[in-house]
Amino acid sequence: MGTSKNPYSEQLRGIAELILAVAGESVTVMKRNAPERALKLKRHDEWEIYLEFLKVMFNLTDRLSILFLPIKEQPQFMDSLEDAVTLQLKQVLEPAFGSGADQTEIMLTVGAAVGESRQAYERYRFLVTENNPAKDEMLKDFGGRVAEAMGIAGNAQVSSAATLCASAVIPAIKAILAGEAPPATAGETATPATDAAAASPAPATPPAPQGPTGTEIKLVSVMSTVTGEEVETRWGLHPRFRQDLPSDDAQQLTKLMNRVSKILGERYASVAFSDEWTSWHKAGHA
Repeated sequence: MGTSKNPYSEQLRGIAELILAVAGESVTVMKRNAPERALKLKRHDEWEIYLEFLKVMFNLTDRLSILFLPIKEQPQFMDSLEDAVTLQLKQVLEPAFGSGADQTEIMLTVGAAVGESRQAYERYRFLVTENNPAKDEMLKDFGGRVAEAMGIAGNAQVSSAATLCASAVIPAIKAILAGEAPPATAGETATPATDAAAASPAPATPPAPQGPTGTEIKLVSVMSTVTGEEVETRWGLHPRFRQDLPSDDAQQLTKLMNRVSKILGERYASVAFSDEWTSWHKAGHA
């Protein structure tokens, strides 16, 4: 079913664009959380990771749409979302494969992802807008699937980053369904940057409730880590925030955040190698 004459066409297009953008950005985040493994990933492996994010976001959208749509219209909405994602994905792939990209194959791929999403996640019972053990368990399951798709099953860092990316997209989908402007969504985990102007994004924080419908999104983050006797400090921007920044603003922010990172990094280093920090390590609190 097409979306052009669908009363929910705006929401469908917005969610489809969001899902594909977040899935693509999240693949990059996963690779940054496992740089050694990232060097060994084939294009097929990255595609499998991409699909894992599509699956969980279809499920989250399914759960959220029930809260905003009439019951009799919700199944049709989700069917239409498959069409919208297929169309958007074809447009995304055209630069790589040309205008002759087979939409039938893309449609089958998206349909299979939706089917697998239902098999994997429908057994979890929870209200998606609330925090509860069942929701945490499903997101943990999803994080494990992403780590497994990367060939590093059980990797806690990758699993945690995947869980945060999935959690962060919930308020954006909710806003689109409610007809509001979506907040920034997928976060990124900080990784070493080779270039100050291309500083890596830092860990995402699941949006916290702020009033009845508001959300709180971390747009800028700074992280310091200790490896042996070396301290590394890097900063990062939320991916959607980074995309929306004009070039001049981005340059000014880069200069400012480089200074902030230097100051905070030096302060962190002085604390990290202090006697007090050493005692924390011995006590198991650091």
